[in-house]
Amino acid sequence: MNTNVHNPAMPDRRRRPYDLPLVARLSLLAIVPATLIAILLAVLLNDNQRREVERVTSASAEVVAENFAAAASTAMKQGDRAALARIAKPLASNTDLVRVQFLSRDGEILAEALGPTAASQSRYVEVSRKIRSNTASAPSPGWVRVQFGLRRMDDIRTRQAQATAAVLAVCLVIAGVIGWRVARRVSAPVLELAEAVDKLGRGGRSVRVPVTRGGEIGHLQQGFNAASVALTEAWEELEARIAAATSELAHKNAKLEAASQARAHFLAAASHDLRQPLYALTLFSSALKVGETDPARLTRASHIQECVATLDGLFSELLDLSRLESGAMQPAFSEFALDPLLEDVNRTFRMIAEKRELRLVLRKTDAWVHTDRIMLARVINNLVSNALRYTERGGVLVGVRRAGDTHVRIEVWDTGPGIAPEHQTRVFEEFFQVEQARADAEYREHGLGLGLATVHRLMHLLGGEVVLRSRPGSGSVFSVTIPRAGAEASTRISEHPTEAPLDVSGLRVLVIDDERAILEGMRVLMHSWNCDMRAAEDAEQAVAALRDWGPPDIVLSDLKLARGRTGLEALQRLDAHYGVDAGAVRPFARLLITGETKGERLHEATAARIPVLHKPVPPERLREAMMAAILTKQA
Repeated sequence: MNTNVHNPAMPDRRRRPYDLPLVARLSLLAIVPATLIAILLAVLLNDNQRREVERVTSASAEVVAENFAAAASTAMKQGDRAALARIAKPLASNTDLVRVQFLSRDGEILAEALGPTAASQSRYVEVSRKIRSNTASAPSPGWVRVQFGLRRMDDIRTRQAQATAAVLAVCLVIAGVIGWRVARRVSAPVLELAEAVDKLGRGGRSVRVPVTRGGEIGHLQQGFNAASVALTEAWEELEARIAAATSELAHKNAKLEAASQARAHFLAAASHDLRQPLYALTLFSSALKVGETDPARLTRASHIQECVATLDGLFSELLDLSRLESGAMQPAFSEFALDPLLEDVNRTFRMIAEKRELRLVLRKTDAWVHTDRIMLARVINNLVSNALRYTERGGVLVGVRRAGDTHVRIEVWDTGPGIAPEHQTRVFEEFFQVEQARADAEYREHGLGLGLATVHRLMHLLGGEVVLRSRPGSGSVFSVTIPRAGAEASTRISEHPTEAPLDVSGLRVLVIDDERAILEGMRVLMHSWNCDMRAAEDAEQAVAALRDWGPPDIVLSDLKLARGRTGLEALQRLDAHYGVDAGAVRPFARLLITGETKGERLHEATAARIPVLHKPVPPERLREAMMAAILTKQA
């Protein structure tokens, strides 16, 4: 993992390829100007020397030309070429003279002589002079032209330039050494400060630099030391505050965790005891309508059932939360068709929607999904229930859309008041409810604010999430995304079980529960179904009840019995009574009915492959489960 995080408050100290060290830059700052000045002076001196050499040479050539013109005056007047040649003869002894020419007035060369170095002279100075006549009025008889060579002067100038270059090089070396030493001396405290700043940036504490001199550098060193001390103190104070805040936060988190665990334990422990009388009330309220023909009494019984159903819904929300927090609910993935599940939702909420004069529309679909059917049903039921609860007019629509090639999206639309943006993230919190005024408050069911929180946790278990889109005054849309089933699933026959006959009359039913009110309620309910029932509070009473009765068709047992016993132990005792070994065919069907939420107890029941119903169980659901268990045993 890369930990090199750039701090915008600090300059980027990474060296670029063309960067030079501080010492080199200071040395160049001293050497480059000196070098440029020395080169410029050398060029100027050399140029002046060249001009001076050319001037001296020109003057010498003019003097020589004057001498030749004076010497050749008579010979030129007489036109004596031989005399002119004798006059030019001394040229052979002068290495600087290149050429001497005597020209007539018409430009004809009367005599010419070349010096010994004429072939090697590439540069020369040429001077021409008139030869004067003996009388002032007579015209000039001709000209003398002298070429004076510059090779010797060039050699002298070259040697002087080389000497100048050597002296310049020596001076530059001396200046470079002196500049380097001065630069190192000047840059040393700056580099120490830079290194100290790097240490401070890497988290060093009490970083100090020695105060080596006065002036601006010394002032900077003293200021850095003071800043380092202040920063170290600030760090130590900040670390102390962070440590205290971390300790306080850990303490608060521990208290919150303890409170959360205490709540979960309380719900898990109280769920069984609270559901026992509710289950009994459910049984008795269902039995009130059996054989009753008085409309007034039937109405009262319906009101009681409605209150029991509302109370059951509240307990179900608490139970789901308790089971989710205790880890008792784990998904069992399978492939199934969505349409039968939506039909179940339609049957559950159709009467509620009609009672509130709302439309409930569930679009048919041929989609198959891969998820936990029970958890998905609970999610859709909670979303539809929540939508109906807060919708005053219009209705609720449930539809299924494709979400790519691998998923489907189930959407629940409502025409309710919508949810304000500031509440949209909080509706999934536990016990949070958006207060909405309703004119038809008499129809409104008040929940605990756990429905959407349960949906959120269930979708987390299923590996998905629930998404909300809402606009105040325009309704809301809750959507969940579920993986599609494999391609072969669409070709299979629907696995939705056909409705089994619900006639349970004549069944021999053994009920084991440590609550006498529940046993009495079950007795009334079974009598209304024309079932033959025996009751027991523990395993010993169950064995005693079967001695003169024979094997029952089905045993309904509470999971948690008195004195720390369990329904699993009671069923094992009955198996032992009939001599049934582990893994053999059981002589009777069995169901566990419980308000328990502790994960280990529920896992034991799941491992025993015994169907579990959670209290309170509606009579219709109990009858369906009884028939399903009997048919499964027979199969």
